Amino acid sequence: MWLRYESANEGTEISVDEVLNALVFNKDGLLPAIAQDYQSKDVLMMAWMNRLAIEETLMTKQVCYWSRSRQQFWRKGEQSGNRQQLVEMRVDCDGDTLLLLVSQQGGACHTQRKTCFYYTFADQKVLINASVP
Repeated sequence: MWLRYESANEGTEISVDEVLNALVFNKDGLLPAIAQDYQSKDVLMMAWMNRLAIEETLMTKQVCYWSRSRQQFWRKGEQSGNRQQLVEMRVDCDGDTLLLLVSQQGGACHTQRKTCFYYTFADQKVLINASVP
């Protein structure tokens, strides 16, 4: 499916079912999903989604991931209150990675930091670039 649309014009419409059926899940039935703040464009986190998590997220607009460690759905913010409201979902050109543009309430990281990407490589050291609130 992906090759068929590579030269499609902007605004071309494709059914949700066609796209969901063409997604390239890994052997565990999962896709990486990158959460990005829709306003600041900061990359907040990366997690995994299966088809049911994707469908729930599209239906409810509240982001739902699949927890590999707990082997269950992980509705972002269910325990912490730091929810992610879906603004837009995108899929990459070969159907194996999702980009979620979200409105983040509170920190995205389990450490309560805004983003999970708070380690910065600098010369011969790594710096923590965000404080715990």
